[in-house]
Amino acid sequence: MPDLELPATAHRAGAPAAGPAAPDRGADEPASGSGASDRGADGPLSGSAAPDRGADEPLSGSVAGPARDEPTVDGRRRATLAWRPVLAIMAVTGLVHLAVATRFGWHRDEFYYVISGRHLAWGYPDQPPLAPLLARLAADLPDGVLPLRLLAIAAQLGCVLLVAALVAELGGRGRAQAVAAGAVAACPVFVAASMLFGTTVLDQLAWAAVLLTVTRALRTGTVRGWLLAGAVAGIGLENKDTIGVLLLGITIGVLLFHRAALRTAGPWLGAALAVLLTVPNLLWDARHGWPELHMGAVLAAQQGGPLGSLAQLPELALLLAGPPLVTLWFFGIRWLASEPGRNHRWILVVAATAIVVFTASGGKSYYPAPVLIGLFAAGSRWFEARSVATAPRQRWRYPVAIVTCGIFAVVFGLPVLPVRAENVLRAVNPQPVETYGWPSFVRQVTAAAATMPPGTTIFTSNYGEAGALTTLGPADGLRLPVASGHNAYMLWGPPPGTTPDHVLCVGEFDPHYLHRAWSDVREIAPITTPGGIVDEETAQHAAIYSCSRPHGNWTRLWPTLRHLD
Repeated sequence: MPDLELPATAHRAGAPAAGPAAPDRGADEPASGSGASDRGADGPLSGSAAPDRGADEPLSGSVAGPARDEPTVDGRRRATLAWRPVLAIMAVTGLVHLAVATRFGWHRDEFYYVISGRHLAWGYPDQPPLAPLLARLAADLPDGVLPLRLLAIAAQLGCVLLVAALVAELGGRGRAQAVAAGAVAACPVFVAASMLFGTTVLDQLAWAAVLLTVTRALRTGTVRGWLLAGAVAGIGLENKDTIGVLLLGITIGVLLFHRAALRTAGPWLGAALAVLLTVPNLLWDARHGWPELHMGAVLAAQQGGPLGSLAQLPELALLLAGPPLVTLWFFGIRWLASEPGRNHRWILVVAATAIVVFTASGGKSYYPAPVLIGLFAAGSRWFEARSVATAPRQRWRYPVAIVTCGIFAVVFGLPVLPVRAENVLRAVNPQPVETYGWPSFVRQVTAAAATMPPGTTIFTSNYGEAGALTTLGPADGLRLPVASGHNAYMLWGPPPGTTPDHVLCVGEFDPHYLHRAWSDVREIAPITTPGGIVDEETAQHAAIYSCSRPHGNWTRLWPTLRHLD
């Protein structure tokens, strides 16, 4: 499945309002005395008191001010998005990613998305159709892999912007928005995911968008808000099924803390729209025997089942989230559990649901990572509430932590180091070196193909090898048809008009496996990588084989050559 394997260790201003000092209290807790009325967290003050603002943050110009033009539930208001600091963070993030966007080359998953997009369908054995569709559109543009990487970077920047907007929905002002945006921009799990285009970075964007739109819908209580949330969720489901866990968490959270919303039409219409948008993929999956469920079972077994996923939880909580940012998500949990965060406790339910479901189902460690968007947003509210009463020197704790975490994430998550150094770090994060060496791989196969008789077909062990030969091979003079039995390739079958009489088998094959289909199996050469760099092919002793004297035609052999993993 083309899920990105993320690294194992690693992607205001103004003066205080005048008046007597308020007693020490929790974030957003109303001040005592006649100036405050009993109200919900983040609700407006009554009478002549100043309008509600996030966590004692002073008002300043147009950067932060309450939005007064929308209907709300319980009088809750959102803060205005602090465009200047958020855009500055987005600009720095984009420039860092652009600097190394095409440093090495294609990733195997990117080849697969493009080839899948050229076989458009409402689904594939290992994914819904959105990522392949976008990859096909991007691949039709010039400059090779760059358009795909630009999509990945845009998704990362979208997460940065949406988390700032989420903080605004929670009532946070410029300082809180900047902290949350910086945390997402510097978090290793987000930095590493946006190194390449794929379902993972799009899934993170979808989670951010759903969290924001549901928060807004709960605040405004409008049908339009719920329909927007449903549309975003439905589109997200056409990218990756894991967003269904997010929707399960939202459902439980709304039942527990916003049951009154279920007595209105909005949530039901939004849910109906989400289901409607995902029906085409569900029908495709049903017609093909639910291969996506089979794929999930295979991946869970590879992870070691629930126990394997449980053992990886510290990796998510500490390393993928970013060691310097641990306190931010921790205090996000505290803020959501406290009185000021009570209107948004459903986000805490989402986080708990994601952890439980993904662990129980044997999911990969980064599957629940998008919940960090909600926890970082909540944590920034906690930080903002205490920064006014904190010594100026201590207010720099999180900016410094974010920069430190960002450096850590860039070094381990992006291809910024020399290739030999990336090779040393392969045990930590293998993805940068997996984008290195594909042109050499294609040249080796092209040279071997020149020795084969006319009518030869190339058969590869995985979709990455097949995609590389299909995408890069023609420029090197490779004209032979390419097939594979891996994942979606197994549905596309052997190239029309070919026979298995002479086949060049390329990849991570065991000769005994090949002998199941051909009597004559001869190794031509091992696959090598320039400079002795270790990638998946060399680590698995991939080689090029000449195979002939088949045990039948393609119709008979194909079922024995297919594999889903």
